[in-house]
Amino acid sequence: MLKQRIITAAWLAPLTLLGLFGLEGVPFALFTAVVVLLAGWEWTRLAGLESSRQRGLTVAALGGAMLLLGLMGATHATWPLYLGALGWLLNLYWVTSYPARSAQWRFSGVRLAMGAWVLLPTWVGFSVLRESGAVWLLFVLLLVWGADIGAYFVGRALGRRKLAPSVSPGKSWEGVAGGVLVSSLLAVLFAVWQGLGVTDGLGLLAVTIIVTLASVLGDLLESMLKRHRGLKDSSQLLPGHGGVLDRIDSLTAAVPLFALLHLGVS
Repeated sequence: MLKQRIITAAWLAPLTLLGLFGLEGVPFALFTAVVVLLAGWEWTRLAGLESSRQRGLTVAALGGAMLLLGLMGATHATWPLYLGALGWLLNLYWVTSYPARSAQWRFSGVRLAMGAWVLLPTWVGFSVLRESGAVWLLFVLLLVWGADIGAYFVGRALGRRKLAPSVSPGKSWEGVAGGVLVSSLLAVLFAVWQGLGVTDGLGLLAVTIIVTLASVLGDLLESMLKRHRGLKDSSQLLPGHGGVLDRIDSLTAAVPLFALLHLGVS
């Protein structure tokens, strides 16, 4: 398993970095669209669709919606991000009330709609951040990765109080605090690097804390759906690493929210 993880990471990491930072405009939108469509294929499984035909048609509909958004110029607009933010408030309600309110989203149609308000704003958020400057796309990626690392090590060393035991028993409030600490330090470093003043620096710090907490919710949402379906991974598209969703679950919440808040404070 470790050997397979290393082999997959050896080609996946440079491909991802090349796509995210070596492309711009339409090529970048197409690259991120492929990632989101792969995640959409996995989401159909989380939604309970079994037929390959049904899953394929659903992914095609997702692709059609992305094409329509692109033609409308929505990848330059904030309204899809606002709609996504509203959807994440509903996701927060369902995650924090699991399993008591699971009947509200157990139907496949509801979970497919959930996928739409998660994945479409993620695609828009990537485009918005790339156009605002690669540095901010880099920042949100490092923010999420740093928070994950901080949460893992602090949670293992100090974790006592469970964050959401019915959704993800391994996560703790201490781990969340460790993730927030790492991402906050990263925000301070970026503020200094970018020459931000005190006011803008504090604004970036506040946004960073909010987005870090949102990234935790992104992780928990996928964990909840996998637990409901009895799945360990969203798929085996990435040998040794699970599925695409398993790699970007935190980003699906962090990217659109950071794009929205960053536009609001920049």
